[in-house]
Amino acid sequence: MDAVIGRFSAHVFALFRIMVGLLFACHGAQKLLGWPPGMPHHGPLPRMVLVSGIIEFGGGLLVAVGLFAGIAAFICSGEMAVAFFMVHFHATGYGWIPLINKGELAVAYCFSFLYIAAHGAGIWSMDNLLRRRVAVNGSTAAAQP
Repeated sequence: MDAVIGRFSAHVFALFRIMVGLLFACHGAQKLLGWPPGMPHHGPLPRMVLVSGIIEFGGGLLVAVGLFAGIAAFICSGEMAVAFFMVHFHATGYGWIPLINKGELAVAYCFSFLYIAAHGAGIWSMDNLLRRRVAVNGSTAAAQP
């Protein structure tokens, strides 16, 4: 089975990184831009919501395109850990049980981004394109693999 699925692991990881980043950016877009509709905000956003929206939108897009993906994913992972402990942990008397305190998405994003941060952007990423270029006499050329 590894011979069948394993040879596509780099491609599957790239799809995983792109989809996780885009879905996370949607959470930030909802907070900052009101799109997709569903989270009404009247007046200025509270500071914590504004900061989380910026991290989610900007970090999600950076992860999706794979630009500074490791750093962006690490920050997004940290934001989700903070969200779990500041919002979900105290939501019920059960603290550590994400299925009860509605924190399972925060935990899933936290560890997904932690994996992306540890793994790096991989193929189909801006980081990969930029890393392959090296300066040669003032011009750019593809580096040897």
